[in-house]
Amino acid sequence: MEQQQGGNQFVEPGKKTLTYDKYLKIHELLSLQEELSDPKEHDETLFIIIHQVYELWFKQILHETLRCQSLLDADVLLPALRSMRRIDAIQKVLIKQIDVLETMAPDEFNRFRSHLNPASGFQSHQFRVLEYKLGLKNRSYFKYYKHEPATIAKLEEVIHEPSLYDSFLRFLARKGFNTLTKLSEKPADHPHSYDEEVTQIFASIYQDHLQQHDLYSFLEALTDLDEQFILWRYRHMLMVERMIGSLSGTGGSLGAKYLATTLEKRLFPELWAARNTIGTRT
Repeated sequence: MEQQQGGNQFVEPGKKTLTYDKYLKIHELLSLQEELSDPKEHDETLFIIIHQVYELWFKQILHETLRCQSLLDADVLLPALRSMRRIDAIQKVLIKQIDVLETMAPDEFNRFRSHLNPASGFQSHQFRVLEYKLGLKNRSYFKYYKHEPATIAKLEEVIHEPSLYDSFLRFLARKGFNTLTKLSEKPADHPHSYDEEVTQIFASIYQDHLQQHDLYSFLEALTDLDEQFILWRYRHMLMVERMIGSLSGTGGSLGAKYLATTLEKRLFPELWAARNTIGTRT
């Protein structure tokens, strides 16, 4: 055995030492920012890095979402709450990253924007998977992946899987709440539709939050998740308008005009409707 210089670790002769760079694959990671502009535009590197980081955070949110579902399916709530808090913290980072993107002036972005065509943020399959896992199931987005059969297969698989909301409503059903009326009738690949009975159940949990604190806390965690998504969409829309005004986005999208329409999306509509019900109770 030989002692590694500068430390107390011992390494067997001929055995490769694990290093920080090797563990995190830093050299491979730093090679993935390939600018398309020629001559190279300074801000294209920023644009690439920001969006690659977004994809990494989407991966972690999905990782936490799947853990939440697994715990809910096992009727374990408190550890699921910890994952929900982590998702909330990550979402706040996603929103703050827009501040970095907005250090680009419109003319600086437009110097390399043409090189992005026909690519578009619509083609982020991870974001689409995340939406499906949160209940926003919409097959119309499949058209953006018509040249990627492996991606279509993945989306087809995920769209038939239960969402996080499905898992929570089933968890509540096992606790004695009647939350499966519409869930049992809905095809797996369809989006969640509003259920007044679920709204009333949520309102009752809020009214009795001192006795049902864990359930109340999870409802609030779901609300935080939904609210942060709305805030991220809003900041994203403003950033796009700041950069390109009302021009069409790359890939032929309507740009900021389309993004404005997404602000009405709600992951968990009964949570918002329950506020109206709570206010009318005595």
